[in-house]
Amino acid sequence: MANIKSAKKRILQNKKRGEINKFRLSRIKTGIKNFESTISGDKKVTVKENFLKLEAELSRAAGKGFLKKNTASRIVSRLSKRLKSNPK
Repeated sequence: MANIKSAKKRILQNKKRGEINKFRLSRIKTGIKNFESTISGDKKVTVKENFLKLEAELSRAAGKGFLKKNTASRIVSRLSKRLKSNPK
């Protein structure tokens, strides 16, 4: 355990930041899973809604520095391609 005040503060900050990052990653993964499950279903409106929510979440994560902008763009591009190729 740290003895210096600034080191103790840094430990708390890292813990808080780690929880936020875990929450963001969980939201992104959940969004991708929801998109994948709805694209195999019948409802086209729900697929589009899930895609838009996921795109917003990815752009927010990229804006906050959680993901690199190119990574977020690549994920959105791949999902968009799947959405367009979906015949339903």
